[in-house]
Amino acid sequence: MCYHISMTFFDKIKYRIWHFVYKFFPATQKALLRWGIVHHDNGRQRYHIGWLSPGRTLEELKKHLHNKWGFGNHFVAWTDKDQVLSWRKFADFEDQYHLRVFSDGEIRGHYEFTPEAHPIEHMEERGEREAKVDFQKFLGGFVTEEKYISHLVMDPNAYNPDSEISVDEKGSLI
Repeated sequence: MCYHISMTFFDKIKYRIWHFVYKFFPATQKALLRWGIVHHDNGRQRYHIGWLSPGRTLEELKKHLHNKWGFGNHFVAWTDKDQVLSWRKFADFEDQYHLRVFSDGEIRGHYEFTPEAHPIEHMEERGEREAKVDFQKFLGGFVTEEKYISHLVMDPNAYNPDSEISVDEKGSLI
């Protein structure tokens, strides 16, 4: 399934810069944190959505989110404590849905600016908002309101730039 987002000429320039930055972003992010240049509270972010439903696996969830809704890896995001999955879905080049799954099966997510379009605002969490209804639609039978503890392990591609959801020259998600 192919999804298309509209990009201006300047969006395409920003995206090309970020596509280059992706290659060294994880190492740079770790160094900036270690040197105290940037700070990130690695506790879980706001916006609880629910819990991974009993009998569902992380792999099944990933396949569902990718194939049906166009979600993909978001390795440039901060890593929260006990996080096992960080995926996003572009609404457009400016905005995205960001979903996190934790080792105990909790699912959290929010709607925000993309780091590619608005890096400073994104880092400062400006414009970030709750989007539980949208996420419940995306997750369908994979989410339950009742607390159900899972024991999930980290996605092996979590920090692989090659697995990042991206945009091609025509503005199609790949």
